[in-house]
Amino acid sequence: MNEFFILMQQELLLTAIIFILLFVKLAAKEVEAKTLLLLTNILLGINLVAGFFSTASGSLFGDMFHTSELLHLEKNILNLGTLIISLQSYNWLMKHKHAAEFYILMLSTLLGMFFMLSSSNLLMFYVGLELASIPLAAMANFDLDKKRSAEAAMKYIISSAFASGLLLFGISMMYGVAGSLNFADLKAIASATPLFLFSFVLIIAGFGFKISAVPFHLWTADVYEGSPIAVTSYLSVISKGSMIFVMTSVLFTVFDKLFFQWYNIMAVLAVLSMIVGNLFAIRQQNIKRFLAFSSISQVGFILIGVSGGDNTGFSSVIYFVLIYIFSNLAAFGVLSLVSTEKGKETIDDFKGFYKTNPLLTWVLAIALFSLAGIPPTAGFFGKFFLILAGAGRNNYLLITIAALNMVVSLYYYLRIIKAMFMDANEAPIEKVEMGWSPKLAMAICVGGIVVTGLVSGAYEYIYSLVK
Repeated sequence: MNEFFILMQQELLLTAIIFILLFVKLAAKEVEAKTLLLLTNILLGINLVAGFFSTASGSLFGDMFHTSELLHLEKNILNLGTLIISLQSYNWLMKHKHAAEFYILMLSTLLGMFFMLSSSNLLMFYVGLELASIPLAAMANFDLDKKRSAEAAMKYIISSAFASGLLLFGISMMYGVAGSLNFADLKAIASATPLFLFSFVLIIAGFGFKISAVPFHLWTADVYEGSPIAVTSYLSVISKGSMIFVMTSVLFTVFDKLFFQWYNIMAVLAVLSMIVGNLFAIRQQNIKRFLAFSSISQVGFILIGVSGGDNTGFSSVIYFVLIYIFSNLAAFGVLSLVSTEKGKETIDDFKGFYKTNPLLTWVLAIALFSLAGIPPTAGFFGKFFLILAGAGRNNYLLITIAALNMVVSLYYYLRIIKAMFMDANEAPIEKVEMGWSPKLAMAICVGGIVVTGLVSGAYEYIYSLVK
């Protein structure tokens, strides 16, 4: 029993927070939004701090659940991102009468992601995936008075169901071939037989939907645009980040014998994601759609790191996801404030933004510099390590395409910066008032962009855990 509590400390703590919020919602007829948000942010802060004291390794439930120091780190990264999203959403949730329900749904999805990360069995992985996916559809529909929010939820649940169907079909076929769903057994029996490869490709397709890799990306922009910004942020970094962690771990540990088969798949998906993401991002006016295609392009770079197929590739992926959380959430944090207070979401709305909101302008500019990979921001070092990992396979064509796409991405990121600093606007967005919560979230994001880029200890620590 002691081993159970030690190994599942993070999952149990998250479950306890969910029940506390549920009891608060049921026991108190009227809870002030300010009190509820303060309580929840304190609990999430405790959850984050407690996660750094979890270092135990071991397995439970007949090796269906396992944990290690590296998995604890990945969960802590997701905990950090969730706390930042909660702090950023303060203004929006203050005006929403269902804040408690939003947190319960969000933390339920996070719990599902934790079980996905710790799964050593495809069945447990699938259960965790569904727990992480179904509440997200309800979250996408949380702007209850907007039709586009309901549309986003419908598109997400249909796309998610299709992806889950492909994944489950692949899992069932793999069980038929291997006679087991345990990762250790699959690793031992993995071979390039036609049926095994077909089931493996279906599983990769399921992963592709969840991380929005081209050509499985068609749901992304519409769902990002229609969902509340807090949910868009969560989809963009937490949901996508967890799935990237799981996919990388499964490919590197379970299907390492099929490296030469999945390397080609990853290379093709990387090239398609970078090119399509960049070309469509150039055309966008709505910033949420813009960031959707930007995230698709970023997935292409992540897949280059995955294609490295070694410890360097694994480390670079985890390091980049950490940087991506800081960078993307800094951008979404500014957009969240402006959208909630002023109702503005297009690039043209941000013309002359620097004149009235210099602090927010600089936060957004630093975030965009990092997403573009401009030194000395962390995004530059993140993409550098990803490309370095991919270069280890001597695929210089892939590296050249990645470098050219980095140049293309500079155009559309700098387009927003130009609009904020240089374009004239007779009626720019009025000064946006910020409370302590959004300020703290932005400080964490900007600090993370600077520190993770300039201090080498972060990457070295991750690499030491992967080894």
